[in-house]
Amino acid sequence: MCKTILITLGDPNGLGPELVCRWLAARQAAASRFVLIGPESALAFHADRLGIGRPWTRLSLVDTAERPLSGRPPGIYLTQPDGLERFSLAPGQFSALGGLAAGLSLDLACDILLKGQARALVTCPLNKAGLKAAGFDFPGHTEFLAERAHVGPQGVCMHLCGPKLRVSLATTHPPLKDVPDLVTEARIVRCLTLTAGFVKTLGLRGPVGVCGLNPHAGEAGTIGDEEARIIVPAIERARQSGIDAAGPLPGDTIFHRAWQGEFPAVLAMYHDQGLAPLKLVHFGQAVNVTLGLPFVRTSVDHGTGYDLVGKDTADMGSFFAAVELAGRLTRAGR
Repeated sequence: MCKTILITLGDPNGLGPELVCRWLAARQAAASRFVLIGPESALAFHADRLGIGRPWTRLSLVDTAERPLSGRPPGIYLTQPDGLERFSLAPGQFSALGGLAAGLSLDLACDILLKGQARALVTCPLNKAGLKAAGFDFPGHTEFLAERAHVGPQGVCMHLCGPKLRVSLATTHPPLKDVPDLVTEARIVRCLTLTAGFVKTLGLRGPVGVCGLNPHAGEAGTIGDEEARIIVPAIERARQSGIDAAGPLPGDTIFHRAWQGEFPAVLAMYHDQGLAPLKLVHFGQAVNVTLGLPFVRTSVDHGTGYDLVGKDTADMGSFFAAVELAGRLTRAGR
């Protein structure tokens, strides 16, 4: 059965439209229905550079919001949010207008998803400062989608899925000084539950490894008490509900053990604890997945890359992987 997958262009001045056009140039006939969301002028700019024509069919907002997409054949479609008809493209440059386009596109994608018109969303990178300058006061995609889907920031878990190493985050983008107060028992249990379900969907087995917050996982309470006071009770609660979890384990050794195959995924307590090792081994290959949403959401693992726009040298690996994983999870019924 043909599924509908949305692709937002992110910041049109960044790498998103270029990645999409290079993907269009390389793709084979697909069994899915893809709907691109963003200013057509950004896609046209890169499509003309690459000489691929305009391999998409325009859809009006009425088509995408009110008329069933399921009756359309597989292929590539494009819809443009209101307010972007005269979008002024500035390839490779930061602007609040780029943030506005990214925010409006993401908002429209949420409308389509929450009406049941599509099953999955692939997001191209946006600039967080541009998003905020345009009036969308969110730290990034994860928080934006959590609010629009009415699950809240505590209901979702940010996960980076690489070919061999997979990492979930108990906290996403707060300042480091705020992390200890945000690492709660309920938060860890929620992330463990979502992570265990995700790796099961991938057909993987084994315990989810859980990082400690402090060096040496607290060293039996001599370097902090968060492990004994918060993380250990959370793991015990998760185990009582049938989740296989191990820890808390020192952050300086747990990723080596995961790399050796002991853990199908790791739950890190904060952003750089988890993503520094993952990007060391899987930069340009990993996929950002938002667990806990009522629809599939995947994304590239990199930013807007303004300095690379128009050079056709940006690595396509993460974008190809994001599209492939979105299709795989959709077929699996996630």
